[in-house]
Amino acid sequence: MSITGRQVRPSDFRRWRKGLKLSQQEAADALGLKRRVVQYYEKGERDGEPVEIPKAVRLACYALAEGVYDYHGPHD
Repeated sequence: MSITGRQVRPSDFRRWRKGLKLSQQEAADALGLKRRVVQYYEKGERDGEPVEIPKAVRLACYALAEGVYDYHGPHD
């Protein structure tokens, strides 16, 4: 998954989810999304219209892949 300006393809998103062995529901819960939104991202469209994965979701995917499941601010 790249955050260098290239949009994440639906196949990239699906590969990320499967690589973490997450169901669509588990991925949705981890990302704070509805399962249907995960399905849209994996399909790349909603009702025939293209769906882009927002940067915040891309960054959250990266964090989860790196083992970061929550953020509580900078260390004191």
